[in-house]
Amino acid sequence: MLHVVVDAANVVGARPDGWWRDRPGAARRLAGRIVAALTVDPARLAEHLGHPDADLQVHLVLEGAAARVEDLPRHPRLAVVHATADGDSTIAALAAELAAEPVLVVTADRALRDRVRASGSATVGPGTLLNALPPP
Repeated sequence: MLHVVVDAANVVGARPDGWWRDRPGAARRLAGRIVAALTVDPARLAEHLGHPDADLQVHLVLEGAAARVEDLPRHPRLAVVHATADGDSTIAALAAELAAEPVLVVTADRALRDRVRASGSATVGPGTLLNALPPP
């Protein structure tokens, strides 16, 4: 099992599409695209993330206004994590907790990348995930 931990704020913020006007809506759209990829072709998603043939479990970490969204699309391979404080600390703790299995953290945040690599996680940037997902 490959655990993919997604820094939702960082991924959403990677594309200037007006997400800042509707953070809850941006979280819903990202979750919907992840659910679509997991439903239609999870093998393609795993391949684009650099782990062909891996079974995926995606952990979508939401913070701030997005963390208060409850009506997100659902999938058995998608766990939504609502950060109670800052998302980075939640992501680092989750990556450390999951470290018994391979973990891939999706973020462009350099400091966060260093933190999760210290626990053995690999990282990729938001573009890698966004390019692997179906279009909005």
